[in-house]
Amino acid sequence: QLQLVESGGGSVQPGGSLRLSCAASATARNLNYCMGWFRQTPGEEREGVASIWTGGSSSYYADFVKGRFTVSRDNAKATLFLQMNDLKPEDTGMYYCAAFVSSRDYCHIDAPEYKYNYWGQGTQVTVSS
Repeated sequence: QLQLVESGGGSVQPGGSLRLSCAASATARNLNYCMGWFRQTPGEEREGVASIWTGGSSSYYADFVKGRFTVSRDNAKATLFLQMNDLKPEDTGMYYCAAFVSSRDYCHIDAPEYKYNYWGQGTQVTVSS
């Protein structure tokens, strides 16, 4: 079973940066995955932040992070990253790494959340002055 472990969260001032990592284990070399980052604030629905396919370079972003966040992956290290720059207080939340098996690039930002059947435990990001 694919397992995902996030790291890199923390507290930062507005305008600062953080780099989140998601280490995947028990991956299959013959499979490709959609991998995505989601975030959730207590009392609100979880929302997609960014996603990427392990079989290509195209990436997808929610409007509220475009130009500030960059999603990338290192397939050899089975690791997903989210570089977050110019952080804003509204970026505060629990950030989750998620994945699902996808033989083609079906990783657009509108991909239904339920398709992501592998989830990490989350890492907290707090942006405050």
